[in-house]
Amino acid sequence: MDEETHPPEQPAEGSAEGSTVCARCGTVAEGDTVPVTWLSAVEDGRRLHFCESCARLHIRAIESRLDSLWW
Repeated sequence: MDEETHPPEQPAEGSAEGSTVCARCGTVAEGDTVPVTWLSAVEDGRRLHFCESCARLHIRAIESRLDSLWW
């Protein structure tokens, strides 16, 4: 496969401090809980979190139930 078709490397769900990180852009959530405006999804058995900006940008793909690698 081409490198273009591979999903971007996704950071770990949380950093050492236990904060939540967006699996798409790497934005770190403030506080120790996932903000209610963030999207949560399970892909390949892993729970991923997406910030409000990424969720809004890709809402059509999300509603179509496409894995994030297709966004």
